[in-house]
Amino acid sequence: MTTPNDTIDSTANRALLGSGMFQFSCHDGVPCFTRCCHNADMYLYPYDIVRMKQNLNMTSEAFLVAHTTTAIRDMPTFPNVMLKMSDRQGNPCTFLAEKGCTVYSDRPYSCRAYPLEPAIYGDADGSMRMQYYVMHHGYCKGHDEDQAWTAKAWMADQEMGAYHEPNSCWARIAARLQANFFRSRGINMNSPSMKMAFMASYNMDTFRRFVFESSFLSRYNVPGQQLDAVKHDDRELLMLGLSWIERFLFGEGLLEENT
Repeated sequence: MTTPNDTIDSTANRALLGSGMFQFSCHDGVPCFTRCCHNADMYLYPYDIVRMKQNLNMTSEAFLVAHTTTAIRDMPTFPNVMLKMSDRQGNPCTFLAEKGCTVYSDRPYSCRAYPLEPAIYGDADGSMRMQYYVMHHGYCKGHDEDQAWTAKAWMADQEMGAYHEPNSCWARIAARLQANFFRSRGINMNSPSMKMAFMASYNMDTFRRFVFESSFLSRYNVPGQQLDAVKHDDRELLMLGLSWIERFLFGEGLLEENT
């Protein structure tokens, strides 16, 4: 199983990179600059929401309402969160301005990775592996630039290291949600368990209240240092949320229940 195909559209050429190199550069001198920021069919990872809502000083709930939409794609019982495009001519990204991206330092993982597509594959047994693909869209002239990259060098240049841990954890959960295990039990996206899992993935402000204002801490063993961190750090809170989903939905993972 794999995480969603985080590409601008499904018609692009997609080539396995492996340990090879690719040529690419994107800057305001490239004729197609910001073309890929229009009419994008883009999945958002949970950590994308954390970064962008903090950049905009918004609550998770407000960000989700204003800037995302949901759709059932490859996870039959769990909605994929998509970046909402604007209604302006050409349907540009909401965050696109004349000079480029207004949330560039916290842009989504897919934007950050492009034209590289790191595909995290996971199976129900928890095993994980990563492969790297290069996307080629006909309009993109960045591939004509001279600068050459390995996948590792590109990911370092685009500061993707902070995304690895939360995205890998999410990919492991997504691989489980892609199976029909829950649907066969009569569970769908509107079931309480799926709504709770969605909250812990994408709505950090509500999940924080759940942690500190419900019976959560009496049921689960959260070490003191971690507990102090999640009070103010949304990334740490997200990691707790993903651990809780693994325990809550699948009965496994690092989060332990109190005895």
